[in-house]
Amino acid sequence: MNAQGMTLDQVRAIGIDALSRSLGPVGMIRFLQQTETGWGDYTTEREKWLSDPDLRELFTAIKASEGSTRHAE
Repeated sequence: MNAQGMTLDQVRAIGIDALSRSLGPVGMIRFLQQTETGWGDYTTEREKWLSDPDLRELFTAIKASEGSTRHAE
């Protein structure tokens, strides 16, 4: 079997069949759920989250986080 000569649909169908035979239907579905492609644009969303952080704000947040971690120990 030469995967290079196959279309992506053929490769996917053969892969799903192999997963189903090896893992059974429930195992196949569980595996596919783990490897499902995400959605959205991570880079754009990340820019919104981080924007242009102020160093003082970052320092304060880190110090606060360190303090809360020490109490958890």
